Amino acid sequence: MDFKRYIRNIQDFPEAGVVFKDISPLLKDPEAFRAAMISMTDFVGDHKIDKVIGIESRGFFFAPLLAFQLNAGFVPVRKKGKLPADKISRTYTLEYGDDTLEIHSDSIEPGDSILIHDDVLATGGTAKATCELVEALGGKVIQCNFLLELGFLNGRAKLEGYDVKSLIEF
Repeated sequence: MDFKRYIRNIQDFPEAGVVFKDISPLLKDPEAFRAAMISMTDFVGDHKIDKVIGIESRGFFFAPLLAFQLNAGFVPVRKKGKLPADKISRTYTLEYGDDTLEIHSDSIEPGDSILIHDDVLATGGTAKATCELVEALGGKVIQCNFLLELGFLNGRAKLEGYDVKSLIEF
């Protein structure tokens, strides 16, 4: 399936000069949505996954479905101030500035095998911060898996040493 045809370019969003890759057309098409889900599940291969991390907010579209398909738990990683229980955090740089991510301290057990999912791999800062959160809690990152990758931003470089998969590359 040509997944690229389901990605819409939005000029000057969220700020002037940025071309936002909108995944909404893919999400609203049942055939494309299903095919993307199956493909990203297949990326995992024979690895046993204990938990799937979804990164706020668009990572929440696929991560719970991946967890269901992989018979794994789902763990949200959220922006600062959104999680109610004891948590740890990491501040990182993204293409438009700095941000902070948090994860509940009891969401990962030492030795858990983790799949990290987000919608887009851009500069890699968000995914790298999430890997650091997982490892701080004793989890092992098995794979970082993305719906699409903006290769020209070289985000893979920040994720060197991790298995990185993306369904659509720009």
